[in-house]
Amino acid sequence: MTVLSVSRALSTSSLATSCAPNSRSLGVSPSKLTKSLLASIVTLSLMGAGGSAAYAAQPDAAKLAAGVEQKVIDWRRDLHQHPELSNREFRTSKIIEKHLKSLGLEVQTGIAHTGVVGILKGGKPGPLIAIRADMDALPVSEVVDVPFASKATDTYRGQTVGVMHACGHDTHVAMLMGVAENLVKVKDSLAGDVMFIFQPAEEGAPDGEEGGAELMLKQGLFAKRKPDQVFGMHVTSSMPSGMIGVRSGPAMASEDSFTIKVKGRQTHGSRPWNGVDPIVAAAQIITNVQTIVSRQVDITKAPAVVSFGAVNGGIRSNIIPDEVELIGTIRTFDQPMRADIKVRLAEIAELSAKTLGATATTEIHQGYPVVVNNPELVASMRPVLASVVGDKMLIEPGLITGAEDFSFYALESPGMFFFLGVTPKGTDPETAASNHSPAFYVDESALKVGVEAMTKVALTALKAQ
Repeated sequence: MTVLSVSRALSTSSLATSCAPNSRSLGVSPSKLTKSLLASIVTLSLMGAGGSAAYAAQPDAAKLAAGVEQKVIDWRRDLHQHPELSNREFRTSKIIEKHLKSLGLEVQTGIAHTGVVGILKGGKPGPLIAIRADMDALPVSEVVDVPFASKATDTYRGQTVGVMHACGHDTHVAMLMGVAENLVKVKDSLAGDVMFIFQPAEEGAPDGEEGGAELMLKQGLFAKRKPDQVFGMHVTSSMPSGMIGVRSGPAMASEDSFTIKVKGRQTHGSRPWNGVDPIVAAAQIITNVQTIVSRQVDITKAPAVVSFGAVNGGIRSNIIPDEVELIGTIRTFDQPMRADIKVRLAEIAELSAKTLGATATTEIHQGYPVVVNNPELVASMRPVLASVVGDKMLIEPGLITGAEDFSFYALESPGMFFFLGVTPKGTDPETAASNHSPAFYVDESALKVGVEAMTKVALTALKAQ
């Protein structure tokens, strides 16, 4: 902040004199132009390194983030070394609960199995904002050579598997714990309240269970008071460390899975005419389904993907089986298109099988909606994020065909979900191990950036002064 130079400028009477000739040529009185210029100088002085006059009176988010940086790293390493699968985040939730209670927050536990919610009351009346972090790890065996690498195992779908925070949820928890500590320190300046949501099972609940954001909402997360705004952040290897990406409008795809059961009539492989071949029918279905995206839906409105992930059927080379099962996924960015593709998929499966004498039944498993970032909220917060990382390190990423159950919160309240790059210098994000890889690696210097960004977003949303 250059207060001294501004005070000198304000005391220099030559400013008005030097402006007078140009002001007359513009048809503006010298006194009016002088006042305008002085106001501009004051505004510029308030902007300083923070990038905006609006932030000058705020608590210093950068200083707050620096103050908790080592704690955040330590929390992250502990969580990384002790990952837990979806709906099994028992140790993680205990750590969060203890921390939030130590900060004096109102704390609710046990929501959606292991979810933890903390409420911070600001010093002045105002809106409620919510900030969410997901807690669960993945059934992945880590290969990253770090002292805090996970050696954890668990049972997943009947098999013993390695468990790893291969999608960075350990960083999300640690950063939000840091943000909570920061906002408690300045709570008297907050014109409103904060709900900290630590959510289980973003990666999907175990078979036969409910979980995640949808279950938290079903169990009354927003029943007492719905947030006016909701925020979330996710680390990604697809951007360099410290870069932030945020997109207005549709940002991440909806996700629905499907199962198609193709029923034929079993026979000997040498006499196919004596039966009905479900393998050939399944192949026809797979081929015909490709026309949904390539020929039937208007992809100028929004992209879509229909992929088959498995074909299961048969046990011997000389037996045509009785049944084949197909499983796959649908990704879209438009709700009407999402509904249309589901109808077309079932119709194509049924009719394709019928032409070959087989039958096909389609079951759609509805997943996560499209993540839609509220345009007005993004527009208001983009300068906030830029003030943290600079214009060159703030980007608008393309559409992401991955899915996120943050979308359920954004259906309830205006939401903004943004990304934080964690790929270290010297590594090309294009070739870096992706999220969900056993080699996924986080540059921990990015965590301070994430804490500062989310702290500043909250301070701005609650008009902290």
